[in-house]
Amino acid sequence: MTTHSLASLHHQYSFLKRLSNSESIHLPPSSLFLHPSPSSSSSSSSTTTTTSSTTTTFSLSPTTSSSTPTTTNPISFDNLKHHLSTQNFFQADEETRRLLIVLAGEAAQKRRYVFFSEVQFISEADLKAIDELWKQYSNNKFGYSVQKRLWQKANKDFTKFFIKVGWMKKLDTEIEQYNYRAFPNEFTWELNDETPEGHLPLTNALRGTQLLNSILSHPAFEGEEDEKEAEVKGSLRDNGPKPLTSLFPKPDYSF
Repeated sequence: MTTHSLASLHHQYSFLKRLSNSESIHLPPSSLFLHPSPSSSSSSSSTTTTTSSTTTTFSLSPTTSSSTPTTTNPISFDNLKHHLSTQNFFQADEETRRLLIVLAGEAAQKRRYVFFSEVQFISEADLKAIDELWKQYSNNKFGYSVQKRLWQKANKDFTKFFIKVGWMKKLDTEIEQYNYRAFPNEFTWELNDETPEGHLPLTNALRGTQLLNSILSHPAFEGEEDEKEAEVKGSLRDNGPKPLTSLFPKPDYSF
């Protein structure tokens, strides 16, 4: 009798163990996140847990997000070249501003303007290409490198620089005062003898000069020196003050 009871208990235990194994839930590895999603989603692998009352589907995604880098097309300067070659300097200025935004990166493109701290991300080659086009189609009167030379001549004083390039106008007051010109009507959009040197391209400095400072201080324009300034320096060396001995003729001791 005891033997029969033990055999019956063993049989029940074996049955319950098999039943428990067949209904066990195998969870996904800990390296995956589980996100509830509709059972109709088909893009990711899924694990379905079935009970007697509800059915819930989880999509499996890795712990690290796989963000695909955005592919950027090569920058084209054809529009800028076209506007400059046709002397459409207003559109050339607008295109230059657009190019800087594109070259500065994705964040600048989203906000539609460039932070001064993003200028460093613009390559020397791209910034030089923009500058060379401006100089080429303005007889070296416009361009960032031209502006840098004038800025340096003004001892990097932006007020003096703005007056020099014509971004500020003199007010009709008893005391000499200047104010920023109104965009776009009060700026010069044509190339003639009266157009101030370095007038274009424009850089908005109403909220500060950090952006313009970053552009003019960019490595693309390091070592830029005006040829005329170099000639003046050379002329000073050749025709500078002569020693006092040169003012008197050499004595002639011949008889």
